[in-house]
Amino acid sequence: MFLCIQIPCFNEAATLPITLAALPTAVPGFDRVQVVVIDDGSTDATVAVALAHGAHVVANRRNLGLAQTFVRGLEECLSLGADVIVNTDADNQYCADDIPLLTAPILAGRADMVVGARPIRRIEGFSATKKLMQRLGSAVVRWLSNTSVPDAPSGFRAFSRRAAAQLNVFTAYTYTLETLIQAGQKRLAVCSVPVRVNPQTRPSRLVRSTFDYICRSLLTMVRIAIIYRPLRLFIAAGSFTLLLGLGICLRFTWLWALGHGDGKVQSLIAGALLIGLGVHCIMMGIIADLIATNRKLLEKIDLRVSTLERPPS
Repeated sequence: MFLCIQIPCFNEAATLPITLAALPTAVPGFDRVQVVVIDDGSTDATVAVALAHGAHVVANRRNLGLAQTFVRGLEECLSLGADVIVNTDADNQYCADDIPLLTAPILAGRADMVVGARPIRRIEGFSATKKLMQRLGSAVVRWLSNTSVPDAPSGFRAFSRRAAAQLNVFTAYTYTLETLIQAGQKRLAVCSVPVRVNPQTRPSRLVRSTFDYICRSLLTMVRIAIIYRPLRLFIAAGSFTLLLGLGICLRFTWLWALGHGDGKVQSLIAGALLIGLGVHCIMMGIIADLIATNRKLLEKIDLRVSTLERPPS
């Protein structure tokens, strides 16, 4: 069994040595462990540090962002023949000694994807607002993905070869939410294990502010919902708008029948517009669902082609 530990990096020369030094050289259940550093167009000595510590390095020519760098890491690990892939951060946020906890459910055949759940309430670097938003966001992701992961934004994860080959990331901000929802949609076995965290080495670069994090996360979840559950989303929105328009029109009809309809034509126009908008939303949901079905077929074709191109596990 071959384990790859991938680390997406962008200007991490200061913290990367600490992270690499903490990684295990041997993990129970694996014959070989390889560290893969994916450099996202760093302008400092990140690549030199990674090479000095014996890591396999893949470098983007320019900065592509965390999500695309994560995906490139999965592709590189698969091309190397990895049976299991562990993803961790370059700032040494996660305790590397807990990597066996992540890989154990996959080795036992109980999971395709394992997410490390941080002790959010006990992390001193998180504000009360951020802790609350972490819990609320994770609850929404659990609903969208039909999984029971308590810490959806956690980047400390393990993937089986089968799971890594099936994951595609379309959003540019972060991979954590989308891969969970996609795993749930693809009926992959997902579980969570409690993990420890290390003292903060630097402020988060992904979270510029709590407000920025909330806005970006909400936009990401809405986009993911449109991509993966368009029929449910558009039919819900369309049905609400349609029923609201019908209610307004029925109210006008009732008042008109009682002889009180004068001066209330505006409500009839508003009701008609809402009915039309509701019908359009439902039609958009049907079209989006057909597009989603086509996307699933394309993903299956891509999986078969990539399986033929990659070395067997």
